[in-house]
Amino acid sequence: MVRGKTFSKISRLISVAVKTGGGPDPDTNHKLRMAIDAARAVNMPKSNIDKILSKAESTEKYEEVVYEGFGPSGIAVMVEATTDNRNRTAQEIKSLFERGGGQLAGPGAVSYNFKSKGMLLIKKESNPEEQMLKIIDMGVEELEESDEGIEAYVKPDLLGRVRENLKKEGFNIIKTELIQKPINLKIITQEDMARKALSFLNMLDEHDDVQNIYTNVNIVDDILDNIAS
Repeated sequence: MVRGKTFSKISRLISVAVKTGGGPDPDTNHKLRMAIDAARAVNMPKSNIDKILSKAESTEKYEEVVYEGFGPSGIAVMVEATTDNRNRTAQEIKSLFERGGGQLAGPGAVSYNFKSKGMLLIKKESNPEEQMLKIIDMGVEELEESDEGIEAYVKPDLLGRVRENLKKEGFNIIKTELIQKPINLKIITQEDMARKALSFLNMLDEHDDVQNIYTNVNIVDDILDNIAS
């Protein structure tokens, strides 16, 4: 069930990328290339991808919509969705915000606290410090080390170029995507508030139309460990 839902979301993502990113060729449509990379990351069969591409020009008129609002504890949230019925999706997202203890807001309400970035997740090697020194010289604005790997942030229009340069230098790129990176974080130090925030974000993520969720929530490690245990 979860796998099918993931495939459905990515199918929409590919279809929208073909229509809004510049056609069905991933070599010239970077948005489509990222969507196909996302499909491969979840092991979507090539035959499925090819079928979506062949039908993308004539399928339902999906469009991209961004919703902004506040979740529990006043966390800022941006929701990217693809929909074939803007009014239905807006009403359902509004209801989810209210059920989660938040409030849907208008355009610009929280987006000022986010900055568009290209993000590349790079596999860590035995010496991540040395890796990071090499990466920073390749047009990268910011680097962060995480449990998943090294996160490199670049200007959105440089994402494709930096990706290709990193690959030529032998770096293993796990994921490439365009994101909204929060500027100021909302730190949560109470477990009950953290649980409410995570429950709300998970509820949004389960909606069929939702593709990406960005938030400025920052839950301290001790609380996250308690919740995970």
